[in-house]
Amino acid sequence: MRVAYVINQYPKITHTFVRTEIAAVEQAGVQVDRVAIRRPDVPVLDAADRQEVGRTRVVLDVGLIGLLAALLRTAVLRPVALARALRLALRMGRRSERGVAVHLAYLAEACVLLRWVSEPAVDHMHAAFGSNPAAVALLCRVLGGPPYSFTAHGPEEFDDAEHLSLPDKIAQAAFVVAVSESGRAHLQTLCPPSMWDRLHVVRCGVDARFGAAAATPVPSERRVVYVGRLCREKAPELLLDAVARLHAAGEACELVMVGDGPLRAEVESRIRTLQLTGRVTLVGWASQDEVRRHVLAARALVLPSLAEGLPVVLMEALALHRPVVCTSVGGIAELAQTDACGWVVPPGSVQALAAAIGKVLNAEPAELERMGENGAARVAQQHDPATAARALAALFAASAAAAQRRTH
Repeated sequence: MRVAYVINQYPKITHTFVRTEIAAVEQAGVQVDRVAIRRPDVPVLDAADRQEVGRTRVVLDVGLIGLLAALLRTAVLRPVALARALRLALRMGRRSERGVAVHLAYLAEACVLLRWVSEPAVDHMHAAFGSNPAAVALLCRVLGGPPYSFTAHGPEEFDDAEHLSLPDKIAQAAFVVAVSESGRAHLQTLCPPSMWDRLHVVRCGVDARFGAAAATPVPSERRVVYVGRLCREKAPELLLDAVARLHAAGEACELVMVGDGPLRAEVESRIRTLQLTGRVTLVGWASQDEVRRHVLAARALVLPSLAEGLPVVLMEALALHRPVVCTSVGGIAELAQTDACGWVVPPGSVQALAAAIGKVLNAEPAELERMGENGAARVAQQHDPATAARALAALFAASAAAAQRRTH
């Protein structure tokens, strides 16, 4: 069968788990067409991502004339369907913070997508997120395209569910995927019990460069690593405060921060204010291989998040046999457990975060290695990409079969 993956930006350094998922789904026997709405807004650093660039069709590459031509073609060939899709786009636009004009653009993008999924015929569309990719796939479905589904990762989708018209997207989807039980519970609050059977948990798989890793000795350096966007939800300032607290107590701690984002300037300023220059290293965006090296060079990964779905970097660090310090938000507790594979602390608490990092810095290597071994075993059990791909392939096949039955 043939499935079109619809993604906002692809390939993208922060979405390598989507590439891992697509590769595993193809290994499961599904032909995948990659469709991005726009090109990435950050550098494509990973070699595997660079290979994906040539395999991906980008909707906005058709330009304004192409979008208008697709709208006109749809108006001539499917006027009734276009009128239905227009009403839906207007309703979603009025509800959204992004406004009606943006949703009219989504409608034009859906017209482009409609042609692409018709020539050759695609059996199913899957949006990698519940935001604008799901909106475009939904509008394409209303225009007469194939059935669609989407994955809701959270937390942004759940926090902004009404503005994103998530209930409408669930109602018209063949099925919806959550990446954790916590995520599915969020989705259940957005639809009636009669729709709960279309909500499925399929956990993200871990890239083979992490999942197949052999255990390596925990380094002696008093170093921890943060990997993620520099944004409010990830709370990098909280981590800096915790490191400053440790230094004030006489506990030397080196912090490496891998990633970038809207808080970069604030993070740099806070490093200077807290007199952490030379103790904190800002790496910026890094390839998967570079992330792997930074994680292995640290005693633990630290994620001070205030909101999460189930962060892939958490799985990657545990797969590399490194313990984690993280917060009890989203689906994190479904993977990480205190004493088993790290420390789970309350979100927003500098004191608890500093105390947990202090335990990492002063723990015996054997204790950290035991936690890393436990974590790697949990990831292997819960986040095998082949297992996830088989589950998705079965859902895609069931959707296509149901659609075929409806046409006969």
